[in-house]
Amino acid sequence: MDPLTSTADNPGTARTPGTADPAPGAAEVPSLQVSGLAYAYPDGHQALFGVDLTVPRGQRVALLGPNGAGKTTLVLHLNGILTPGAGSVTVAGLKAGRPHLAEIRRRVGIVFQDPDDQLFMPTVREDVAFGPAAAGLRGAELEARVHEALERVGMAEHADRAPHHLSFGQRRRVAVATVLAGRPEILVLDEPSSNLDPAARRELADLILSLELTVLMVTHDLPYALELCPRSVVLSDGVLVADGPTQELLSDVELMRAHRLELPFGFDPRSVTVPVA
Repeated sequence: MDPLTSTADNPGTARTPGTADPAPGAAEVPSLQVSGLAYAYPDGHQALFGVDLTVPRGQRVALLGPNGAGKTTLVLHLNGILTPGAGSVTVAGLKAGRPHLAEIRRRVGIVFQDPDDQLFMPTVREDVAFGPAAAGLRGAELEARVHEALERVGMAEHADRAPHHLSFGQRRRVAVATVLAGRPEILVLDEPSSNLDPAARRELADLILSLELTVLMVTHDLPYALELCPRSVVLSDGVLVADGPTQELLSDVELMRAHRLELPFGFDPRSVTVPVA
């Protein structure tokens, strides 16, 4: 079935991307280039209609939108789980597809909303080692990679514990470590703040801010998006309808209302001092 590639009419105004200045000497090739991406599921449901998105290296971008907007479908294209019906996805200059599939999946690390979907080995150490070991690492090199990833997320002292004995926030950090152990270029976070208490939420935010990676964060937690991502894009009914500075988008009342995005009661994004990216 050939998916539609036309852009559906949607309320809200598309914006010019509000991107941070590139770091000195940064490569010209973006981390992520999505061009004309369209996709229809086998049952005929059209999920994406010609999505275009460019994410430069090192940028943190929030992917916002109501349930059913197509966010998960878009994410599943980034490491080749789904194949475009039309258009293309390019990661660090490599077109997503069979010839580059293994390398694409190494470069795009996805952290699921529920860490229990990602942790399945008897110990934390074994979970973090699983990906690099599958890629062929052995011995001291593998141990070093595991230790590095666990140190990065503050979980090295829990390496020999069973994942199910950890708190939810700790399991989420271990899930991040399983991805970091593969040394990805792009970190995709699916609802990273869900089910976290305030302390765990802050710890995860500190971790994300410390990473020198390209980050795409799928979230309904709009204050978290404002805290962590200088840029946001809004996906609605399979169409990218807005792209710009997060504070600006969240302050656009008409845009928010049109696409079923709501801020917590009393939260005014205009009153927040946004840190420099």
